[in-house]
Amino acid sequence: MLPEQQQTLIASLARAVASILPDATPVILLERPKIAAHGDLATNVAMQLAKPARRNPRELAQAVIDALMADPVATGILASAEIAGPGFINFRLTVAARRAVLQAISVQGEGFGRAPRKQQKVLVEFVSANPTGPLHVGHARQAALGDALCRLFDASGSDVSREFYYNDAGNQINNLAISVQARARGIDPSAPDYPADGYRGEYIVDIAQDFLAKKTVAASDGEPVLANGDINDLDDIRRFAVTYLRREQDLDLQAFGLAFDHYYLESSLYTSGRVEETVNKLVASGHTYESEGALWLRTTELGTGDDKDRVMRKSEGGYTYFVPDVAYHVTKWQRGFTRAINIQGSDHHGTVARVRAGLQALGLGIPADYPAYVLHKMVKVVRGGEEVKISKRAGSYVTLRDLIDWVGRDAVRFFLIQRRADTEFVFDVDLARSKSEENPVYYIQYAHARICSMLAQAAVDKGRLDQVAVEPLIAPTELALMQRLAEFPALVIQAAQELSPHLIAFWLRDCASDFHAWYNAERVLVDDQGMRLARLRLADATRQVLANGLALLGVTAPERM
Repeated sequence: MLPEQQQTLIASLARAVASILPDATPVILLERPKIAAHGDLATNVAMQLAKPARRNPRELAQAVIDALMADPVATGILASAEIAGPGFINFRLTVAARRAVLQAISVQGEGFGRAPRKQQKVLVEFVSANPTGPLHVGHARQAALGDALCRLFDASGSDVSREFYYNDAGNQINNLAISVQARARGIDPSAPDYPADGYRGEYIVDIAQDFLAKKTVAASDGEPVLANGDINDLDDIRRFAVTYLRREQDLDLQAFGLAFDHYYLESSLYTSGRVEETVNKLVASGHTYESEGALWLRTTELGTGDDKDRVMRKSEGGYTYFVPDVAYHVTKWQRGFTRAINIQGSDHHGTVARVRAGLQALGLGIPADYPAYVLHKMVKVVRGGEEVKISKRAGSYVTLRDLIDWVGRDAVRFFLIQRRADTEFVFDVDLARSKSEENPVYYIQYAHARICSMLAQAAVDKGRLDQVAVEPLIAPTELALMQRLAEFPALVIQAAQELSPHLIAFWLRDCASDFHAWYNAERVLVDDQGMRLARLRLADATRQVLANGLALLGVTAPERM
């Protein structure tokens, strides 16, 4: 059902209820029954109102049905309404109501599924990898999830920005520098004098060689860095290595078809004084105390669910890692992002309550659930029936670039989105490369390509199809396919609200299945001109919505396979 049809039906239900219970204030929801045979839509409004109205729910449901079906506005949408179970009301749509989706798609085209613009700034922070190595498969999952969420927010009418937060301060950066220095000196990772916490991938050798060659590197948002080649200058090695790897990560993201709107450096929070300023404000708020030489935040008193207070400043003077995170999120709020979403690995679960507690302690009016988090589990990569753990480039893990090289960008994006973020996932390389209906991205793209081939064979003008009469479309598979297409706009809103891009992946697979079922059951290029054109119009509408849905996942809609 199209959103405007749903709103019309809800309004009709409200009028029907008001005619029976004038003082009632129901919350009217329409849902799709779990069993298709029960109808197209259902509501529990009679059950909701029966107890306060002291009415039998089934009798009340019948009264609502009688009033509703006497309303010509409702009967323009509904073919029937019936009581089910203890008082549910099941509805069946008219054939004309199902066909209405074709006109909506003809008018809106690429805009079908997109909502009007609204005044909400949304910031999605994702990937945010330490600049210490190539992007691994966990970063790949973040990249797919984050970009799809941004596309969903944009389609839902929000002003969305993509942000990459670089953790360019801390011990890991020092370990990177001494690793490059060691390789520049010819020390092998297997040697006893190689840094114990050093990085061992082949990319360290590449950085060392380019540093010794006095090369220049530049990340996408920074000034070029020229290596001085001095093996003893650890600061210059550090600057060069971080910029080198930021550039490499940029190249990985470009191969993935992903561009960020902003890059934010953790180091800038220190150099700008934001960390110190945030700590001073937390102290002034009265939510801190000193114990055993350390500064603590009373997180247990700030209503964010933390189970114990947390150290902010350690006894030796350094800040714990959540302190700059609090300062960073203050900048998000101050930049006008009323909604912020962080996509991180499930190992960041412990930071959620601490960051939110710090923000609440500052008393800036930031909502208690700010920022929202999508915490994803890691991905196991399987190839040839065996788990793949080693990458020549990285040394110890599969990289984003490995996946792209093996199966292509489209398959990587779709496979990493098609499961809930909080579920473990096995990325089967062989399945992602296969040309079979078991490969979901191939199955969906093939449906799109098949329609394009059909339209080319029919040699029909697209503008003419938009004017074709749709009355011949009465076959069960046609009605099912049109109902599926009508679900798309509401699903886009739901997927954005629930931070669940996998819902779009599921829907695309179901839509492709409905198309293939229709295609196999009904001949399209028949002799009857009216039927032929009507079915071509349905096929073209399906092509358009499949393309719109794939675009939300950053996946292409090929015209040939």
